[in-house]
Amino acid sequence: MREIQKINIGEEFRPAPQFRKLYYTYLLLATVFGILTWYIPVLFLAPFTLILGFLIPILAILIFVSYWIPKYYDTMLYKLTQNELIWRRGVWFRNTGIVPYNRITNIDIVQGPVSRNLGIASIKIQTAGYSGPANGGRIAEITIEGMEQFEDLRELIMGFVRGKKPLAVETYEEDVNLKILDELVKIRELMEKSSGN
Repeated sequence: MREIQKINIGEEFRPAPQFRKLYYTYLLLATVFGILTWYIPVLFLAPFTLILGFLIPILAILIFVSYWIPKYYDTMLYKLTQNELIWRRGVWFRNTGIVPYNRITNIDIVQGPVSRNLGIASIKIQTAGYSGPANGGRIAEITIEGMEQFEDLRELIMGFVRGKKPLAVETYEEDVNLKILDELVKIRELMEKSSGN
């Protein structure tokens, strides 16, 4: 029986091992439905040089993608801290990002039929100021892919989000509190002056 990975604050974690199976399944489906459906008739109808001309690049692409999947999986890292979510991935082109909890506006769980069968899902996180016209203005700034405990992870992140106010609100509240304090000091000084006379 496989042990379910625990996610600890301040420690890096990666997708579940089933995530590689998901990508290999997609590769198999793409090969069967995207390549074999047209390549099998070519085998029977085309000359040998044309068959070989198609076969060599297709095999090269399949071998390349089969090599890339575990390499990509090994580069995928996520880390939750007290204030932000950090992510890193990329085999040839490395991408790193930091998403502060106080900027997160929405968290969605996405699970297709294959990933549901594997017991994993992806968590899409939208942030304030990072939306576009596609998907009704809701583009994920980060997607945590291939997680087993996706509900627990979403609740953990939402707990941090609920505990962190947006910067604009904090600044506004601080300004209001300072103004209130300033007014109270002035009222107190006026009262002291009037009671002293």
